[in-house]
Amino acid sequence: MKTLERYVFGSFLSSFLLAFLVLSFVLTIGLLVQIIGYIMDGVPMPLVGEFCMVSLPETLQWSIPLALLVSAVLVFSRLSADSEISAMRACGINLLSVIRWPIAFGVLCTVLGVWVNNEIVPRGHEVRRTLKSKVSVRTGLSVLEPGRVIDDFPNVKLYFGRKEGNWVYDLVVLDYSNPKVDRVITADKALITQTGADIDLELYHMTVDPVDEKRQTMARANRFVYSMKNVIRNSEYTKRPKDYRFFEMLGMIRRQGSLAATLSAGGEKAAAINERMMAAATGGDAKKAAALGGRLKAEVIREFAWRELSVLKVEFMKRLVFAMASICFVLIGIPLGIRSQRRESTIGMAISLAVSLGYYVVVILMLSAEEAYRIHPEFIIWLPVAVCFVLAAKLTRRHL
Repeated sequence: MKTLERYVFGSFLSSFLLAFLVLSFVLTIGLLVQIIGYIMDGVPMPLVGEFCMVSLPETLQWSIPLALLVSAVLVFSRLSADSEISAMRACGINLLSVIRWPIAFGVLCTVLGVWVNNEIVPRGHEVRRTLKSKVSVRTGLSVLEPGRVIDDFPNVKLYFGRKEGNWVYDLVVLDYSNPKVDRVITADKALITQTGADIDLELYHMTVDPVDEKRQTMARANRFVYSMKNVIRNSEYTKRPKDYRFFEMLGMIRRQGSLAATLSAGGEKAAAINERMMAAATGGDAKKAAALGGRLKAEVIREFAWRELSVLKVEFMKRLVFAMASICFVLIGIPLGIRSQRRESTIGMAISLAVSLGYYVVVILMLSAEEAYRIHPEFIIWLPVAVCFVLAAKLTRRHL
């Protein structure tokens, strides 16, 4: 490595490390507050440590690309403002040779990002969710957050507005344990305790609607104990697309693609699959299947299969696009930094913010349309990558 290349890359690397530390701290503030809350609530330290080990590395998917963009813009805008870029040109130095090491470092970070997004982040999702079924009720309530639907227990969904210790307030329970009737239970407050594998809810000022399959009416009580049987022992976590790692995701995409293609082709095999899916949806109940009528016709099942395939593809492509942000931000940050011609760091920060915001907004929009398989969101999600490469090529040709 020549002296000039070593000087530029050294400046780039030092700026990257500083930006990486600052961004990592900013991105983990909320996580640190959550961890402190767990400790204050009495969550065992081994569980807190496991939570930290899988949650903190997830910030790498954001902090590394953003740090590369900030360092590229700031370093090369400073070189341009100090007329060092002009001096290099006057000496006949090819600027492409000067920027090759920052680009190589960006490629290395891209490879690291692929590994993080396909191994670390899915592991983090899985551990955080399975963590809820490993802990006791007190610890579980510390991990489960108020203000959202909790569906980690079999045949039951919970929602509560706030909690204080083992007390929860504004509780709503959706009980699906009886196959003949679904019940909605509400309570102003409830004390949650554990007895073996059971969870007991001591409900105050509660209502239940309906009482059971024979009494389709609402009932009220000032105090009632509602038990969820074997939910701690039997609460098994079902993997979601976010939890699949690289090769698992490829296998799921291949199997789901084969299923969708078979259903679209029709024939006896598709009819057999339709019957199996109908039986799974109705629990083998012929009366229930008849009551569903045309809701689960072949075209509905086929539509569902294509939607599931689209979700898997978008999730897989999202990880690659997030990883590609590293090289994209380096390629576009260097010519933008040279073009700025200003010493003030605020200009570089504004440019970095605009580029990163535009990049991630498109990705988020495609994630919201992940089931719209007809528009192929798994391909459109690559649009910010393509735009960055085209823009980087034009700016590099113009300013280098």
